[in-house]
Amino acid sequence: MIAMTPDAFSPLTGRTGFYPVVPDADGVQRLLDWGVRTVQLRIKAADHAPAEIERQIHAAVAAGRAVAGAQVFINDHWQLALAAGAYGVHLGQEDLDTADIAGLRRAGLRLGLSTHTPAELARAHAVQPSYLAIGPVYPTTLKVMPYGPVGLERLKLWVPQAAPYPVVAIGGISLALLPGVLACGVDGVAVVSAVTQAADPRQAALAGLAFFS
Repeated sequence: MIAMTPDAFSPLTGRTGFYPVVPDADGVQRLLDWGVRTVQLRIKAADHAPAEIERQIHAAVAAGRAVAGAQVFINDHWQLALAAGAYGVHLGQEDLDTADIAGLRRAGLRLGLSTHTPAELARAHAVQPSYLAIGPVYPTTLKVMPYGPVGLERLKLWVPQAAPYPVVAIGGISLALLPGVLACGVDGVAVVSAVTQAADPRQAALAGLAFFS
């Protein structure tokens, strides 16, 4: 285990657990109302005007502040998240080259970092984030990925390498596949279509939460 230093990002205030990723603030609010406590707002910049993105981020941050124990992360838009006083941001490896990591740390935001390979895990350790995401665990059509699926065998192998940071598994994980992913020792499981494309999103969210109760 790698020892954390005073330069580490603030730790999470709760377990990541069932961790839906949604495209708008209304989705964040609904999930919080249903009892989910870790949510990520992921807005595609190409689909929205800058003013709308800012509005969505402020609304999501406000929704999280109003719920005890909520951990609402903003994907990618770290400048807006910082200005809005967000709980946390989730960044990709490429963002480490441009984001004000020191500024985010000083402001007390939590940081989640995506990782896809052992080399990226090693790079992430230098940043000392609040949690590490590993994926894609399974094939996914929601995002073009330059990496092949990690699979359960490698996920189980890499989780100890991420210590002392909590690990969130992500990528192609349905509710049916969730037990096998949990068995790999992860702290949380991020899902997208398992909730956003479910016939009954509320029932899907409650079913996902039940795995962590």
